[in-house]
Amino acid sequence: MQQTILIVLMIAAALATLSVLARGIIIMARGKDVGGIQANKMMSYRVAFQALTIIIVAVLFWVNLQRGVFESLRLDGPHHQC
Repeated sequence: MQQTILIVLMIAAALATLSVLARGIIIMARGKDVGGIQANKMMSYRVAFQALTIIIVAVLFWVNLQRGVFESLRLDGPHHQC
């Protein structure tokens, strides 16, 4: 349940990043933002949403490590054969 919530939040944050990026590109393409105030605001929002997405991904990895999901990927475990 916790993992599902994190995945949904990650997708939502990534989509928010994409929408803010698209809006910023549209604002710049129209050329009406002479001072760049709106474009700078969109860039700040994009950076914030990207940071949120990265934090959620890090928490998701941490949760999966706690649950032992990545146990088979360990190189020092019994599954590793040289």
